[in-house]
Amino acid sequence: MRTSGAPDTASVFGSVHLGYLVIETERLADWRRFGTDAIGMHHDALDTGLMRFRLDEQECRFLVRRGPAEDVVATGWHVDDHAAFERIEARVRAHGVPVVAGTAEEAALRGVERLVRFPGPKGIAQEIYTTPVRSAEPLRMLASGFVTGDAGMGHVAITSARPTQVRGYFHTVFDARLTDYIDETISGVKIKIRFLRVNERHHSVAIAGVRGLPVDPVRTRVQHLNIQAAGLDDLARSYRRVCELGFDMALSVGQHTNDRELSYYARTPSGFEWEVGWNPVVVDEATWEPGTHQGISIWGHTPVGRTIMDKLEQFRLGARSLVRSEDAVPALSGAGIADG
Repeated sequence: MRTSGAPDTASVFGSVHLGYLVIETERLADWRRFGTDAIGMHHDALDTGLMRFRLDEQECRFLVRRGPAEDVVATGWHVDDHAAFERIEARVRAHGVPVVAGTAEEAALRGVERLVRFPGPKGIAQEIYTTPVRSAEPLRMLASGFVTGDAGMGHVAITSARPTQVRGYFHTVFDARLTDYIDETISGVKIKIRFLRVNERHHSVAIAGVRGLPVDPVRTRVQHLNIQAAGLDDLARSYRRVCELGFDMALSVGQHTNDRELSYYARTPSGFEWEVGWNPVVVDEATWEPGTHQGISIWGHTPVGRTIMDKLEQFRLGARSLVRSEDAVPALSGAGIADG
């Protein structure tokens, strides 16, 4: 039993799961086609400037709202119980970082009973909640299903000039564990990618270090997000739909070196990438040891239709990063975390 007044240092690892994402865009019609007709998710229209996508019985997995960001603006984390919820909230407050309670309207839009919000790396708000609202409405999807449950709904990947601090942030807040690294060379530049898990899913957050590059090559806060298809047929059929409907394919089907997931990457109407994957490894906490893999893919994941003009456009968009500083939320950065 915890002594009154003593800090609660119990771990929340395993009690946290990626629950929803909030996306801001002016391209709502394109997003509806992308989400329903290409990826195959369930769609609910809320009004002219709001819609949601479902993957399962949870009422909201993606909240898409009208706005200028063309980006992910908030990440929602499902916390198993009130004790873990309060432990996370107390940690954030103890480091002097502001915590704000979401309004009843915000909670309803996200399909949760209540939430609190606090700053996260790269300006992505982090939100936590305990009780999702389950929808009684049957799913209307082109996909047979998606894998969510105890592993959460997938992962997010970001680029960062301060990858050690970002890793420290997720360790401090969620007791995230390092799963492994990937060393990759892109256009002659060496990049180290850190993969962090908060439950049995191989990773819920991936952080690609871009320290030393003249610009961050990614305009958006999120480089890509991932959802996991229930079956190989779902993966193949959604890949075909993305191509047939005229959406850009960023990377063809391939298999990753570390989590062995088979996947492809489509480019969303907002510009960041959307990975649909299948059959990644599940971490066994009793035996897993972090390691380093050379290269992102065993095979495949080749760029699709990339021209020199595309590369110049990517550089132009990435150059915007020079006019904004990256906020790693230093109060929560966990300066004592050792990193490779």
